[in-house]
Amino acid sequence: MTCKLSLSTYTPWQHQAAPGQSRYALPMKIVYKRDAPLATADIIRVFETSGIVRPTQDQTRISQMFTNSNLVFSAWDGEKLVGVCRCLTDFNYACYLSDLAVDKRYQSSGIGKELVRKVRDIIGERVALILLSAPTAMDYYPKIGFEPIHNGFIIKRK
Repeated sequence: MTCKLSLSTYTPWQHQAAPGQSRYALPMKIVYKRDAPLATADIIRVFETSGIVRPTQDQTRISQMFTNSNLVFSAWDGEKLVGVCRCLTDFNYACYLSDLAVDKRYQSSGIGKELVRKVRDIIGERVALILLSAPTAMDYYPKIGFEPIHNGFIIKRK
C-alpha cells in the first residue's frame, strides 16, 4: 500500500498562556498530515492525554489499529503529535471514524474539528461519516456537524 503524505497548516489560538494572560492569547501553528508515519508511543501518549479509552497497554494492538486503517490524519505542534483521526473507508459510500483524539492541553482550539473537516474533504459529500461516540463526547459531535442516529446496532468486543 502506498501512502500519500499531504501537509497543511492551521493556526488555532494557543491553549495555554503564561500566568496573567488570556487562555487564547498567542497563536500556534498546527500542521496536519495525511497518512504520515506515526510512532506507536506518540499515538499512545495522545490517547492517554486526550481522555479517550483505548488499549494503550497493548502497543502491538495500537500499532495494528493504525497500520490497518486506510485514512489517517495527524495534527502536529512542531515535532509533537497532538491529535489523531483514524478512519476505515471505501471512499464511495461509508467511512467509519474509529478514533478522534486530541491531547487535552490542545482541546478547545479547533484541532478535532479540523481533523474531521480534512476527512470530509477527502471522502466528499456522497460518503457517510459514521462514528461511535464515547459517552463523555456525546455533546461534542453535534457541535462539529454530526447528527445522532438511532438505527444502528453493535456486537461489542470481548
